[in-house]
Amino acid sequence: MYNTTYHRASSVADAVSQQAAADEGKYVAGGMTLIATMKQRLAAPSDLIDLRHIPELKGISVNGRTVRIGAATTHFEVATSAAIRAVCPALCELAGMIGDPHVRHMGTMGGSVANNDPAADYPSAVLALNAKVITNKRTLAADDYFQGLFETALEDGELITAFEFEAPAKAGYAKFPNPASRYAMAGVFVAKAGDGAVRVAVTGAGSDGVFRHQGMEQALAANWSPDAAASQKVDADEMLADIHGSSEYRANLVKVMAKRAVVAAG
Repeated sequence: MYNTTYHRASSVADAVSQQAAADEGKYVAGGMTLIATMKQRLAAPSDLIDLRHIPELKGISVNGRTVRIGAATTHFEVATSAAIRAVCPALCELAGMIGDPHVRHMGTMGGSVANNDPAADYPSAVLALNAKVITNKRTLAADDYFQGLFETALEDGELITAFEFEAPAKAGYAKFPNPASRYAMAGVFVAKAGDGAVRVAVTGAGSDGVFRHQGMEQALAANWSPDAAASQKVDADEMLADIHGSSEYRANLVKVMAKRAVVAAG
């Protein structure tokens, strides 16, 4: 690991100010990705600005069907939130599948979405739930936020502060995890709003990161059933291929996980 200077930010304004003053500053929350990358000398930020001790970035609130989650809220806190489980249990189930207990107690929702790893779980939930990504500068729609592998609409120094969404009438998540890392080789989050609109987001499989499957959305809007989801074509040419699975294998996994997600949603 290269030398770096550690800073403990006390507020969002303090964190943004420290990042702007650094030569090459990086925000760090749980550090599940960044610290590992630094250990391999694949990243060398001059300064690390720790976000874990900022009260305004933490907490979960549910007001009617409106859910707000602070960006520094850990996976464990989401997984065990009775307030979220009462209106959107699928998100609790997703958070409970991430990594192992150490990762769930350290990793944060904001860190995961900011990194936008193509195999991360949360991006599929944020996209399928049509969540708002709230930053220190603006509010971004999920459809505008995700822009490809590890790419987002965040500007340099911009910091995610919270997520907000309306709890759906039904939602479910299913993933096929890599047995070693527990990252998704294919994960599908399905959500049906109160007005009948359906959103289906796929993570872990797409060659350009998380994406919506519009064919499945239309099929499920017309017929909410596992077979309706599985009847749709998944283009293998748009899937990832690596040592863990071919593009054809992942295309099939997407259909299987979509079926399971609909079953989980009920």
